[in-house]
Amino acid sequence: MTEILTAEGLSKAFGSVQAVTDMSMDVRKGEILGILGPNGSGKTTLFNLLTGVYKPDRGRVVFNGRDITAISVHQRVRLGIGRTYQIPRPFGNMTVLENLLVAATQGGRQSEKAARGEVDETLEMTGLTSLKYQFARSLTLLDRKRLETARALATRPHLLLLDEIAGGLTEAEAHQVLKIIRSVNEKGVTIIWIEHLMAMMEGVDRILALDQGRHLLCGSPKEVMSSEEVVACYMGVEEDS
Repeated sequence: MTEILTAEGLSKAFGSVQAVTDMSMDVRKGEILGILGPNGSGKTTLFNLLTGVYKPDRGRVVFNGRDITAISVHQRVRLGIGRTYQIPRPFGNMTVLENLLVAATQGGRQSEKAARGEVDETLEMTGLTSLKYQFARSLTLLDRKRLETARALATRPHLLLLDEIAGGLTEAEAHQVLKIIRSVNEKGVTIIWIEHLMAMMEGVDRILALDQGRHLLCGSPKEVMSSEEVVACYMGVEEDS
């Protein structure tokens, strides 16, 4: 299977704290790759390195055969890398529709007129059509999570990174989000997914387990969950970014 993204020897330190150490990984086109790790394992730092929020101290990131290590977040979005954040921060004084149009025109490089058709499809996919004229500040947590996903999709990503998109939701709400994620993946979008809820990882193709900023194990959900090394690492440890 063709790789859409690879990371080679990524390392990142903050002062004396080594957050990510010699991290190498690959993401296969069309798959859902889950990332798990205990508190302080480097999951969100890794996301920030892949999306350009942080520049690595060492190593490189390659996307669709192009070295993108030195380019900005905005340039990566325009190349086709979308991302959600653990805490959604939409434009509260804009409607749901306006939030998506901003993402589509700024990140997806479309005119507002051209973007409207795709935005309507995104609203429908994420269950937000009936809320399109509602101000983002008035949304429930579930609908803010939907909007966070929809805004990332409006940039027309080939690769979508989800940072604990189900965090804080009830089990029923989390499964609504999972349904959206599967629909997005079925349309050909590759997904990397950090998740707090271990049970949600059943729907992924592979899991990358991290420990103290290092690559611990990558394999099928069954292989990773049954690994004695992973069990020893995670047993009794609360998941967090």
